[in-house]
Amino acid sequence: MADNERELIERMIENIEKVIIGKRETIELLMVALLSDGHVLLEDVPGVGKTMLARSLAVSLEGAFKRVQCTPDLLPNDITGVSIFNQQTTAFEFRTGPIFVNVLLVDEINRATPRTQSALLEAMQERQVTVDGMTYALPNPFLVLATQNPIEYEGTFPLPEAQLDRFLMRLSMGYPSPADEEKLLNHLRREHPVNHLGSVVKAGDLLKLRETIWEIHLDETLAAYIVGLVTATRQHSELAVGGSPRASLALYRCAQAYAWMKNRDYVLPDDVQYLAPYVITHRLMVQPEAMLRGHSAATILQEILQKTDLPLDDSKQ
Repeated sequence: MADNERELIERMIENIEKVIIGKRETIELLMVALLSDGHVLLEDVPGVGKTMLARSLAVSLEGAFKRVQCTPDLLPNDITGVSIFNQQTTAFEFRTGPIFVNVLLVDEINRATPRTQSALLEAMQERQVTVDGMTYALPNPFLVLATQNPIEYEGTFPLPEAQLDRFLMRLSMGYPSPADEEKLLNHLRREHPVNHLGSVVKAGDLLKLRETIWEIHLDETLAAYIVGLVTATRQHSELAVGGSPRASLALYRCAQAYAWMKNRDYVLPDDVQYLAPYVITHRLMVQPEAMLRGHSAATILQEILQKTDLPLDDSKQ
């Protein structure tokens, strides 16, 4: 584990902090998702910097960035691209859509129709899109940052479980503290700092980092603990839908990336417990009667975390 490799991520965090003030924890979790080759759902109220976070990440990564504003009349081809007939060559040519970038911001994803939302499924999972029977590979790295407003539901189409399960994490930035908001005002007096932001990491460097992270040791007892947590969500009486095997794999990978970022070559139980709410909660569906009692996926998961014991390694007893 070379220190200069870890410095690349630290430089990215510091670079993004020039634009996003007082949200280091959120930025670190975003780095975990980036290193884990996963996508992020940002669920927050408007105006807290979700777009700037995505743009800052793309600039820091020296990658291409595009933003798609979701509306009910947005079509799948508006995201993936379309085949157009060229009269000069008498052949169809594929014109790529905004999804062919390194960082794609899908703003207010729940305002798009289910048909358009499903256009992202193949891209997020397989890193490719299929148009008119032809398959086209997406750039690598490829990260989807989707946003949705947790308060306003009029005219929206809630994401189905299959779509939510494609997101590695669900994050919330929240309002800044008064002190951080004052710093933000001073930063924006003249020109937005994102306009002067430079790249600090190349895409190829990130791909090498991912290979390093898979070597981080995660003990068999911790792997059993992860499976136990996810299994408990499937068996909980107040949950209609629990975590899928994809949730277990996501928590496994995120724990490795987080441990690496904390300058360790091994994963701790605390890493798993810290990351579980960000990785698992959005994959759970609460029973209607439990919701009426005021229970949420977050509170149920906290109960599971408290009740699930860490398995013991029999070889060390």
